[in-house]
Amino acid sequence: MGRLGAHTCLELITMPAADKTLTQSLVTRAKEITARELQVYAQRTKGSQAANARARKSLPLGVPSSFQDYDPYPIVLARAQEYWSVDVDGNRYVDYNMGFGALFAGHMHPAVRKAVSAQLDDGSLFVTPCPSNAEVAELLAARYGFPLWRFTNSGTEATMDALRIARAATGRDKIVKVEGGYHGHHDEVMVSMKPSLDAAGPADAPNSVAASAGITKGVVGDTLVIPYNDPEALERVLRAGDVAAFIVEPVMQNIGICLPTDGYLQAVREITQKYGTLLVFDEVKTGITAGWSGAAGALGVEPDLVALAKSIGGGLPLGAFGGKREYMDEITNRRVVHLGTYNGNPLCMAAAKAVLTEICTPDTTREVIARNHSLVEACRSVVAQHGLPANVVEFGAKGCVTWSPEPIKNYRDYKATDFDLAFAQWMHGINRGILLPPGLDEQWLISVMHTDEAAMTYAGVFADFVEELVR
Repeated sequence: MGRLGAHTCLELITMPAADKTLTQSLVTRAKEITARELQVYAQRTKGSQAANARARKSLPLGVPSSFQDYDPYPIVLARAQEYWSVDVDGNRYVDYNMGFGALFAGHMHPAVRKAVSAQLDDGSLFVTPCPSNAEVAELLAARYGFPLWRFTNSGTEATMDALRIARAATGRDKIVKVEGGYHGHHDEVMVSMKPSLDAAGPADAPNSVAASAGITKGVVGDTLVIPYNDPEALERVLRAGDVAAFIVEPVMQNIGICLPTDGYLQAVREITQKYGTLLVFDEVKTGITAGWSGAAGALGVEPDLVALAKSIGGGLPLGAFGGKREYMDEITNRRVVHLGTYNGNPLCMAAAKAVLTEICTPDTTREVIARNHSLVEACRSVVAQHGLPANVVEFGAKGCVTWSPEPIKNYRDYKATDFDLAFAQWMHGINRGILLPPGLDEQWLISVMHTDEAAMTYAGVFADFVEELVR
């Protein structure tokens, strides 16, 4: 994600000279809009600024997670319900961030509130099995077709444990991930998350670049990096027969929304099977927001293991991983040890059961995805009307505007998008009550609790921004 102000790259996808001139003109205007909106932001969010200054005295960067640190300073929220949130200054927002995609059920859905409240009467933590463990595991099995599941507290834990199983099952050490992919903050996947192009190496054979200090050279060396949407690159790194797993978001959602090209995931499935490498789908973000059985179901490709989190918990911290019996039995036979005091705690299980049975039903999921499609189409109409160097991408209940003439296909395409235009749009929107993820590369989520009017609010503000931009 990164800090907003750091995104000033003006590389452009190759385009005709006339289009370059238009883009340059738009960028000049975008910078003017940004300068004005930064002043507006400072005036309307003095409470957030003060709260962040206070927090910096006891929290590094003033935030509990580095993703929450962004320029000029983060909005500090005081309350959120349904599809809206209010900051400490009293400014109200239509929330399209929705907990970085963790709130498909919306803020404090009544069914989640009821289930959690009832469970509180019976206790919040047992550290011994409870009946709802099996009930929620059975619900996930019904959705994804995998017989065995374990619970974690986050997506990071889910991907970490899935990769441990893959290594145990194959007896191999190395893993492969795609450049620009985010799979949590454990060391082995904090490689080439958002590398600088100076360090990233050739586009077709990227270097493995540590995303943080404190990651050993050995870990970086065991994590191979390839471009997304390039099956030939995958086959090239698997030929040695020493790769335990290829971990990938079936639809990349760390660089906007980057869709797989036709046949890519099918080729990935065939290639991994050919070389005895396990295919691990990171569906922490796509999970239930992509459809009833996630991206795997929507796209018709079955992985060996899948990692879930975010929206399955309805706002409570919950992750899960599951897979084919032959691999999950690495835990059953006690070769792989999976631990966690809070794993499967009854409070999170109560929330998950409400989400999976009462809230995110097949019919409701389809309705929300259709609502998102209407929003996406409205934004596409604005882009087409003005001939903008932008495209609007959707997958399930999520969408995003990417400031590039063509849809991006990999991280290098993403690096060539225009971040000045993206930053101007973000600043303009947040000052008008549109709360989008603060990364210039994230996507909105339409929740179960967004009304038609709430969902379409973004389209109107986006149209107003474009009118200013092309003026």
